[in-house]
Amino acid sequence: MKRLVSERLDAWLSAPDRRPIVLRGARQVGKTWLVRDLARRAGRELVEVNLERDPTFRRYFTSNDPPTILGELSLALGRSITSGSSILFLDEIQAAGELLGKLRWFYEEMPELPVLAAGSLLEFTLRDHDFSVPAGRVSFLQIEPMGYLEYLQAHGQGALAGALASWRPGQDLPMAAHDVATRWFQRYAMVGGMPAAVAADVAGTEPRTIRDLQRDLVATYRADFAKYSGRMDRDILDAVLAAVARSLGSKLVYARVGAGVKQHQARRALELLASARLCHVVRHTAANGLPLGSEAKDNPRKAVLADVGLFHALAGTPAADRFPRLESLTAGLRGQLTDQLAGQQLRLIDSGTGDGPELFFWKREGGRPGEVDYVAQIEGRVVPVELKAGAAGSMKSLHQFMFDKHLVLAVRSDTNPPSMQDIQMRTTRGDDVRYRLIGVPLYLFWNLPVVVADTLSRS
Repeated sequence: MKRLVSERLDAWLSAPDRRPIVLRGARQVGKTWLVRDLARRAGRELVEVNLERDPTFRRYFTSNDPPTILGELSLALGRSITSGSSILFLDEIQAAGELLGKLRWFYEEMPELPVLAAGSLLEFTLRDHDFSVPAGRVSFLQIEPMGYLEYLQAHGQGALAGALASWRPGQDLPMAAHDVATRWFQRYAMVGGMPAAVAADVAGTEPRTIRDLQRDLVATYRADFAKYSGRMDRDILDAVLAAVARSLGSKLVYARVGAGVKQHQARRALELLASARLCHVVRHTAANGLPLGSEAKDNPRKAVLADVGLFHALAGTPAADRFPRLESLTAGLRGQLTDQLAGQQLRLIDSGTGDGPELFFWKREGGRPGEVDYVAQIEGRVVPVELKAGAAGSMKSLHQFMFDKHLVLAVRSDTNPPSMQDIQMRTTRGDDVRYRLIGVPLYLFWNLPVVVADTLSRS
């Protein structure tokens, strides 16, 4: 399967000032596969060391001299390692966290050797060791689950992907393209973006088995909770993970996580789950300008899961010989899926940063209620994103938000075909507001930077 992030790894490999790079992300998002695929496509010999499977390899890294380390590895593996034709890959590096601090020596002493590392729970590793990763010597790259575009490509839907990529605001997307894209997106909404589930779907695996894969993945994550020993009780972590799934699209209230779970425990558990990349906190922002995080706070807060497949496993969404149609699900469940899928796709807009983009929402504090589902930073602009699970719905909060923040561009997502319209109306408070509204279905969120840039160029 083709991963879009592979292009970033290709650019890294060919860069003259290449630094060792650490791939971070939740378990089973495809980090190891990406490195193996990179070596295959580049025609380089992959020297792969799994430090969780065989922790004894850590003793070969006691030296700070890369030639000495490679000599030890060559003897241990029974193979020669040539810096000009090999790639060194340290997988599950969290099992030997002190090695993160040693990556700098490869950059300084042997820059011709490409060095990659990958692992889960890396945030805990960094906190547990008395070293710091040297700034400017090591790079990080966040790996997310597969997005809808990658899902289409995996299914051989290149023509459809091309039709979607070519749409620009002000144009009509062919109705056939909209209908087919909607059907495929509804399936993606059930399968999710975890590579194992996508591969099973491509292979024609029946939905009930894919749902089993999703449940198995949640079980794997729960087994990982044992590695949080000393930080949090496993039952509390499990309760908060379930609470994230229940509260999708709504404020996550610590006091309502579960019986016996105290608010400070729930807060700490959410921090741990976010550090493990099992979920992402959606923070409240005042949205008065950029960066959005400069006016963000942790209360109120929402959260989304790393992948919609985890939601189905936790929510118990049914699947037999076929997946249920979205229309057959309760309105509440459709709304939760919409919020999860939007957040998951927004995380892909700038996945080149070491930690991935943050997610934000806006809610009026005091006075009349009002909320905007997501507020994103796209093309150097504050862009509010309004979500509707169906084809219609009021936008009173969005209208007032646009007036109060003096913005000229907003995004609305519903089940209608993509569109663009100029809004000119009076808010419920009597304010005259004008702005441009782009209708972007969830199946086009991956192309939001291009859509927004094209719209701004016409302003």
